[in-house]
Amino acid sequence: MQDAGRPGQGALGVGRSGACDRRAHRLANALVGNPDDAAVIEATAGGLVVRASGDLLVATSGARCPGSPHLAPHLLRDGDVLRLGTPEAGLRTYLAVRGGVAVPPVLGSRSTDLLSGLGPPPLAAGTVLPVGRPAGEPPGVDVAPVPEPHAGEVTVRVRRGPRDDWFGEEGWRLLTGQAWTVSGDSNRIGLRLEGQPLRRVREGELPSEGMLRGALQVPPAGTPVLFLADHPVTGGYPVIGYVEDDDVDRCGQLRPGQPLRLRER
Repeated sequence: MQDAGRPGQGALGVGRSGACDRRAHRLANALVGNPDDAAVIEATAGGLVVRASGDLLVATSGARCPGSPHLAPHLLRDGDVLRLGTPEAGLRTYLAVRGGVAVPPVLGSRSTDLLSGLGPPPLAAGTVLPVGRPAGEPPGVDVAPVPEPHAGEVTVRVRRGPRDDWFGEEGWRLLTGQAWTVSGDSNRIGLRLEGQPLRRVREGELPSEGMLRGALQVPPAGTPVLFLADHPVTGGYPVIGYVEDDDVDRCGQLRPGQPLRLRER
């Protein structure tokens, strides 16, 4: 389950979490007339099967799954089954239901945070989800003609971080001059990137510092980790750069093995 997350609680050690692709989350809600922050199901690599109990207006956005309507409101009659196949491009699909999914909130949010364990548990077979009361009239939209996730090389904007001097100009050129590959050892916490390692020009260790979504933190091995929705609120490895906030949503749709380029803003 994901919604807009838990903002403003980092000083308490609570990360924001929320939808990994915020733009797709908002769009799915808009298609069924929900508020932007309503809770939806975030399905990774498809495979989700749901059965309607009563008539439900639903919509999916993000990664397109074969076998189901996409980017358009769709009426599920009582007993109908919706199956999400494996997407050909992108990784995460958002399923919104009119009224929102009304699981109990934890610290003001219905988001599942993989790092802290806050929020509802990941969905399992047989889970019954309550649906909230619709607010207002449904939108008169047939389809949303928006760009969908790209299957090939993706380029995002990056700006220098607070510790770029730990890697010097050569390190920055290496960061922005090569195509990195998304590792299979990635999740909602962050993307591990594979490529030619970055070498430090400074020795020593840092005290823990605050971390933000989009940070490119470089562990001792020299290959960056790009933090996503469930990132830690602090970290002790140097942050060489930050991916532009609007582009982090696109990174949330990258699949293992997909190439990523970081272009200096």
